[in-house]
Amino acid sequence: MKNTKFVVQVNRGGTRAIEYVARIDRTPVHTTLKRNLAMLMGKLTAEDVVKSLENSRCTTELVPVQVRQ
Repeated sequence: MKNTKFVVQVNRGGTRAIEYVARIDRTPVHTTLKRNLAMLMGKLTAEDVVKSLENSRCTTELVPVQVRQ
């Protein structure tokens, strides 16, 4: 059975590469360049992370990922 989880993709603009949220227990959130190290979240948690990053100078996006259980 497959389940849908979400990864939060962060683009800080300029020449930087796309980053993914790796940890949300601290302020500011910890990001990583490697998608396989990104934190898999439920939709509500991912939406909360996007809202918390909304005021910063970056563009955020939810990326759905299919996960086997």
